[in-house]
Amino acid sequence: MLKQQKDLIDQLSDGEMLKQLYMTQLIVIIVSAVAGLFLFQHANAFFKLWNIRDTHIIWYGVSLAVIVIILDLAVMKWCPPHLYDDGGINKKLFSKRSVPHIIFLTLLIAFTEEILFRGVLQTHIGLWTASLVFAVLHFRYLTKWLLFIMVTAISFLLGLIYEWTGNLFVPVMAHFIIDVVFACQIRFQQVRREMHDENVKSREKKSPESL
Repeated sequence: MLKQQKDLIDQLSDGEMLKQLYMTQLIVIIVSAVAGLFLFQHANAFFKLWNIRDTHIIWYGVSLAVIVIILDLAVMKWCPPHLYDDGGINKKLFSKRSVPHIIFLTLLIAFTEEILFRGVLQTHIGLWTASLVFAVLHFRYLTKWLLFIMVTAISFLLGLIYEWTGNLFVPVMAHFIIDVVFACQIRFQQVRREMHDENVKSREKKSPESL
């Protein structure tokens, strides 16, 4: 299944991948709006979930992001690559994006997904169910047990800090930092590969002249 997914990803152009990402986020926003209309009695009940002045945004949100990033880096260091290979989706999405575009995309993803899974679903159906739904909908990880455990654990932790603080800005901050760090890592790895390839080509061009 992972090979079929990778083949499908390879067939998509960069523009098509980006278009699919934006369409997915639009669908998430629409689902959130429709579900919110039925589940929240009035708009104020939703807006009360946000508090930009809450210091928990830093203490809980940033701290959780740092912990998750360290654990993910440890997994990448000590586990075989095939265990955390997502089929190339993230690499295709972020390897050629500019840093400002990466920041915009990861911020958009953090807001749309946290509004749906924490703000709408968890508020009304509970932490465990919302976390499981979040994990299952990241269907590309279902055949990769390590990735599925990781995304389920991260989802639960995001839900937990929302449960503790009652402030949606907290999981949004954590989600954004986690995504933007790894997306930028993918981008910088691509830059290093391109520089290496340029250096190799440059040496190959110079070598005949030096003979």
